[in-house]
Amino acid sequence: MRLLKDKKIGVLFGGVSAEREVSLRSGAAVFNALKAIGYNAVLIDAQKDLCSLLIKEGIEIAFPVLHGGWGENGAVQGMLEVMGIPYTGSGVLASALAMDKEASKQIFMNFKVQVPEFVVIKKPALKYDVPFGMPWVVKPATEGSSIGVTILKEKEKLGAALENAFSFGNRVIVEKYIEGKEVQIGILKNKILGGVEVRPSLEFYSYEAKYTSGLTQYILPPELEQSVYERAAEEALKAHLALGCRGATRVDLRIDNKGNPFVLEVNTIPGMTETSLLPKIAMQAGMNFQELVEEILKSIEDED
Repeated sequence: MRLLKDKKIGVLFGGVSAEREVSLRSGAAVFNALKAIGYNAVLIDAQKDLCSLLIKEGIEIAFPVLHGGWGENGAVQGMLEVMGIPYTGSGVLASALAMDKEASKQIFMNFKVQVPEFVVIKKPALKYDVPFGMPWVVKPATEGSSIGVTILKEKEKLGAALENAFSFGNRVIVEKYIEGKEVQIGILKNKILGGVEVRPSLEFYSYEAKYTSGLTQYILPPELEQSVYERAAEEALKAHLALGCRGATRVDLRIDNKGNPFVLEVNTIPGMTETSLLPKIAMQAGMNFQELVEEILKSIEDED
């Protein structure tokens, strides 16, 4: 840790994805935490000139707090590898797999991680015979923060939902909606940190519900039977390890009314805003925000 104090740390935030605004808030919070505990940190807006900015600033360690797009899909991680700059979080392959919902689901199934039934629809199709019952979740294959997501209860609205999702990419996932509870499990350095149950006042845990204070109720720990919670946490850790993730991740699950957990996705750069779930989970585990940020940073040393 002493060696880390001597390094210049670049907090990479903002970026060019649809989640830029959230990343700006997350990055600022991480930067403030690092400065408060004595680290030499600078904020870097990850635009197209990112490479030259890293060189200009003399960055020795990168702390990506980029949500979505090439900030989270392995592209920035690959650039940092080429530049020889150590960075927090998951590597190139794990980042790419986690960001691609189709690829990650294939990996999960290979490792016996339970996922909802799903099909992949490719552009320009606006009609498709989905082989399982409603309701359905329609979402882009490579976006996060519930961007472009629609919950469908009427088949006639599939075309509009697909068109919306296709505006974010060429592949769309149509997934069986799991009636029950939504639970998120935090993983830190390959260990279960804890979990939270989210109860949005809106139809589902949408972008608006995630980032608007007061629209979602957070239950810590989740109101689940202990055996159900433990199984959900184990499935989350299995998903994290299956993708080869590092550092901190947040795994999103649905728990059906029989207590069966279904993994939806793994977030390799979880939100770090005041309403974000990983900091809430860490606090429940006795770790404040500054301690969480420092543990994520120290995970670089663990990898070495």
